[in-house]
Amino acid sequence: MPDRPGDQWDRRVANGLAFLRRRLAGDYEVDEFGFDPELTDAVFHPLLRLLYRDWFRTEVSGVEHVPVDGPALVVGNHSGTVALDALILSAALHDKHPAHRYLRLLGADLVFRMPVVSEIARKTGGTVACNPDAERLLGGGDLVGVFPEGFKGIGKLYADRYKLQRFGRGGFVSAALRTGTPIVPVAIVGGEEIYPMLADIKPLARLLKLPYFPVTPTFPWLGPLGMVPLPSKWLIEFCPPIPTAHLTDSADDPLVVFNLADQVRETIQQTLHSLLERRPDPFGP
Repeated sequence: MPDRPGDQWDRRVANGLAFLRRRLAGDYEVDEFGFDPELTDAVFHPLLRLLYRDWFRTEVSGVEHVPVDGPALVVGNHSGTVALDALILSAALHDKHPAHRYLRLLGADLVFRMPVVSEIARKTGGTVACNPDAERLLGGGDLVGVFPEGFKGIGKLYADRYKLQRFGRGGFVSAALRTGTPIVPVAIVGGEEIYPMLADIKPLARLLKLPYFPVTPTFPWLGPLGMVPLPSKWLIEFCPPIPTAHLTDSADDPLVVFNLADQVRETIQQTLHSLLERRPDPFGP
């Protein structure tokens, strides 16, 4: 017999009160990095779900390439002025994956120096983008997400949209090689249009100790309203994994690291081109 609407509401209220009691009593667990799965599921993922499903109308494909269990390094392109792509990727992967796996994001030092933001990053499973932390997570069987372009990716001008920036020194490849972890490239289309950066006011960025200070069609002209992302259409595609178990002895070989990083970068770039052909209208249905 199906529940009546009143029964569903009563259950939601009861679950909400039980959640609050557990939080106030400290009856919940976090891991050594500060990850709080219960808070992520109850608060952060529902908010991100509204964005990726209803606002950005996100389509996800290739999720079968992400392992059902065990470690994998998920490597994506970065864009959008504000790094919403990392958060959207983590929530969409958790919802679409048959095992509902969490993606442990690696973030820049700046993220973990910002009040509130650093706490949220830790609670949702993030940690500093450094090889020791990445290797510990991978060694523990986690899915780890990394965006090798860093601020060069999210801070690029709109004129350079969907053109991958340098992948740095390939530190993410070394972490995968040392742990024999497969690398899963992922291409994300849609992030470039949410805050199209028309200019970067570098003197103001230096004054505020920021990597860039963006000028978009809505920011800073509309003040806080300028922070509302434009409703672009998003496509996310996970590519076939690249095995590394046979290369564990080459983790310190610069040539192997460079070639593998270049393979990952080229895979993502070609997939971006393919997705853009499928999405001719950035704000279409």
